[in-house]
Amino acid sequence: MTPTPSRTPGLGESFPEALRRATGIAALSPSSHNCQPWALARLESRPARRAAADLLGCPDDGSTVYLALAADRRRSLTALPAHTLEMRLSCAAYWRLLCRALAAQGWALVRERAHEAGGAADARLPGGPWPRDWSLLWTAALRRTGEPAESLTALDAAARARRTNRGPYDGDPLAPGLLGDLARRMPAGGPAITVRHLTEIHERGIFAEFLARHGGIDFSHPAAWRETHSYIRWSPAAVRAHGDGFPATQLFGPMSARQRLAKRIALAPPVMKFLCRFGYDRSLAGGLAAEVRRTPAVVLMHFADESPGVADAFRGGARIADYWLHAASAGLALHPLSVVLQHDSLRTALQDRLGLSGRLFFASRVGRPRTAFPPAPRSLGAADHRTV
Repeated sequence: MTPTPSRTPGLGESFPEALRRATGIAALSPSSHNCQPWALARLESRPARRAAADLLGCPDDGSTVYLALAADRRRSLTALPAHTLEMRLSCAAYWRLLCRALAAQGWALVRERAHEAGGAADARLPGGPWPRDWSLLWTAALRRTGEPAESLTALDAAARARRTNRGPYDGDPLAPGLLGDLARRMPAGGPAITVRHLTEIHERGIFAEFLARHGGIDFSHPAAWRETHSYIRWSPAAVRAHGDGFPATQLFGPMSARQRLAKRIALAPPVMKFLCRFGYDRSLAGGLAAEVRRTPAVVLMHFADESPGVADAFRGGARIADYWLHAASAGLALHPLSVVLQHDSLRTALQDRLGLSGRLFFASRVGRPRTAFPPAPRSLGAADHRTV
């Protein structure tokens, strides 16, 4: 009996099926507060295809497929000016996983273009039926090559293994070779991004001291804390209903009913505002700083440009996605420390302390977790796309 030859999942299938597989993987992307702000459209109608072809400068010969990515303002963080960049980075990480998953099925990018805020690019795409809450970020053309760029199965496994793990990490140093490999993995157009690991006790101490002194600002800033608090899901029913945000167990671990109630009361914005008068915000920041001191490495990423545009953000988001997936494949976990980046005065002060130029856009603990964390929830529409 002749054995059936094996084939790479996705190869030889139609683009709609390849896109379905790819969006399922891309939906596992990291995002600030797990808000999942991405929105994807396939440009299929004749006017939409013509507009995209004109925008990208490629012939619309029927063999090209067009995609557009937007930030959905209904699912975006807005409390702070820095959240604009965070939302672009989150959408860009999604885009990177999407494109890698499509390339693993033999669909390669041939042209792509950023929609810079206030630019003319948006006007060249058809006006409807774009949702009014979408802010277009990126348009791209893809064609079938038939050659997989990587293993779709391995990519899917890495995306499913990726975690935000807020628990303790082993204190043993990470191998320099592994950290060097993580730092060197750079998407196209990435030389304008620098990756730095803080591994020496002194360096991590500087970062931890800064975090202990200033990291409580997220709790004491009324607008920022109201928004953050709105993403805490206190029950399994709330997790299922929303499909986003932070399950309380991922923030605080297992809790009794009494402990859960106490946390819920203490973290309510009016109560938090009162408790911060007595240093509760500094106490919480001190606990996080202690975890940083016990962590073997902190990873920092920064742009060379102080004012990155959409194209820069997409390189940054791709860098985050590739780093995180490779770390997950190596058994490492990350815990982003966004609070030091979300307030410009703090970010610039931290950059001065560490001698960093440009714009710091990612900071995270990285190490081997001592306890496993479940995957973050996903909304029902996280893997959806719209056909225009």
